[in-house]
Amino acid sequence: MQTIKCVVVGDGAVGKTCLLISYTTNKFPSEYVPTVFDNYAVTVMIGGEPYTLGLFDTAGQEDYDRLRPLSYPQTDVFLVCFSVVSPSSFENVKEKWVPEITHHCPKTPFLLVGTQIDLRDDPSTIEKLAKNKQKPITPETAEKLARDLKAVKYVECSALTQVTYMNTRTLTAIVNMRSFNV
Repeated sequence: MQTIKCVVVGDGAVGKTCLLISYTTNKFPSEYVPTVFDNYAVTVMIGGEPYTLGLFDTAGQEDYDRLRPLSYPQTDVFLVCFSVVSPSSFENVKEKWVPEITHHCPKTPFLLVGTQIDLRDDPSTIEKLAKNKQKPITPETAEKLARDLKAVKYVECSALTQVTYMNTRTLTAIVNMRSFNV
C-alpha cells in the first residue's frame, strides 16, 4: 500500500489537532492539548486503490521553530492551517508558514486550510473580533490568498461539526501531484 505523507502546519490553537482527530476518529477532543509532535494514519481509497494517509501534526508555537522542520523531509503535501476567526493566524500564513515550508521543501505542494468555520457565524466570536475592529476571514479572501501564494487549493473545515472538504477529490489531486512530482 502506498503512503502519502501530509504535514500539518499553522499557528498554535487554530484547530490542527482537532481537525486530525476528528478526521481520523470521527470524534471531537473536549480539551486543548498543545502539540509538540504527533502523527495519525488513516487508510483512504483513491481511484479504487488503498493509500495510507500519514498525517503529521506539528506545534505552531515559536518555541518549536527549530524542531518543527525535522518533520518536513519526504513530505508529499502540506496543509497550511489558519482559523477563519483569527486574523493573525491568517496573516501568519503568508508571513511565516508558506515561507517556512517553501524554504525547506520548495517543490512540495500545499493546501490552504481554513479551520473553525463553525465559529464564523458565532455571535460571541463576532463580538470579540469587532472589539478589535476585526471580522472573520471570508472564503473569498482566503481563496485569493491561496491563489496569490500558489496553493493547490483552499479548503474549509470544522472539526466540531465535522464539516470538511478534505474529500476524495482533494486527496486524488494530492496523489496526482505526487505522481508527477509537481
